[in-house]
Amino acid sequence: MKAFTFHNPTRLHFGSGQLAKLTSEARKYGKYVLLIYGGGSIKRSGLYDRVLELLHGAGCEVTELGGVEPNPRVTTVNRGAELCRQHRIDWVLAVGGGSTLDCGKAIAAGAHYQGDFWDVVTNKVPVQSALPLGTVLTLAATGSEMNANSVISNEETKEKHGWGSPHVYPAFSILDPAFTVTTPKDHTVYGMADIMSHVFEQYFHRDPHTPVQDGFCETILRTVIATAPLLVNDLANLQHRETILYCGTMALNNVLSMGITGDWANHDMEHVLSAVYDIPHGGGLAILFPNWMSYVMDDYLPRFRQFAVQVFGVQEEGRSDREIAEAGIKALRDFWTSIGAPSRLADYGIGDEHLEAMAAQATARGPRGNFRKLDQGDVLAIYRLSL
Repeated sequence: MKAFTFHNPTRLHFGSGQLAKLTSEARKYGKYVLLIYGGGSIKRSGLYDRVLELLHGAGCEVTELGGVEPNPRVTTVNRGAELCRQHRIDWVLAVGGGSTLDCGKAIAAGAHYQGDFWDVVTNKVPVQSALPLGTVLTLAATGSEMNANSVISNEETKEKHGWGSPHVYPAFSILDPAFTVTTPKDHTVYGMADIMSHVFEQYFHRDPHTPVQDGFCETILRTVIATAPLLVNDLANLQHRETILYCGTMALNNVLSMGITGDWANHDMEHVLSAVYDIPHGGGLAILFPNWMSYVMDDYLPRFRQFAVQVFGVQEEGRSDREIAEAGIKALRDFWTSIGAPSRLADYGIGDEHLEAMAAQATARGPRGNFRKLDQGDVLAIYRLSL
């Protein structure tokens, strides 16, 4: 494995009843808080009222920004950053799923930047500082509650890019599985596909001597595979929700990536896909990943063989490495289909009309990925396999 330095400053409050910690956390960061949330599900569930009660009990004055989009837009970020400046906001609290948390990170950084935040997303301007950020998570998916990553969309240019900065690690995150119970089946499935995809992006690497990292990845994947069918048939089950919630955090808090260089080509390809078509991120990943696997597996069969055997228990006897690898990829596709994930772009009514332009956009900043470098032709081929 490679040499590495690991640091994660987020304080994680995980489990039943942990929302009560919001009072003590709020008192650390100042009186004026910007509360951001999405489409209103936290109001229907009662979480909104509880959060306000705790913030007011801590002596906070609350400014609100609701309506954060599922693929958060830079216009919303700019609006939130301006609210921070107008109301002398001390810190930001994001309550919702990964999109809300991603938007909160961008607003926290944008509050200290007078220009269009798209300058930051496109790496024209570095983040120098940010307001403190707290999060209360309502969806197991992105891992944004314990990392410094964020994805923001530009509706005008039809672009969607990931960005990150050590300045936007959440200061604290509160995760109670009860807050995820109201997540509908489709978004629960998308979240689990996203979690597995985060693991895949770190599992498919070429760095030698990584048995511990591989074991961490395989354990999370096997746990999601075992728990997912139970959860989709019993959405109110707190134990299953808790298991998936913890998997989501551990999948992308940088523990799995210690000493390795991950791939991330599928996320780059999906960001273009959902920027153009505004589809759920996890749904897009569920479509692309098995096709990427089939396209690149011959480059490094031992890794795909290990995946098939260790994650899906594919029988080895009488099979070549390639046959074992193919069986593992088929097992993944069959599993995702069994829990209700999409398998083709056609499931979203997407045809081939924009594929060439999308492939060009995905590789505009150079080849994608590290496991295998994908040029524009490679990306186009994977999109076409996904039709």
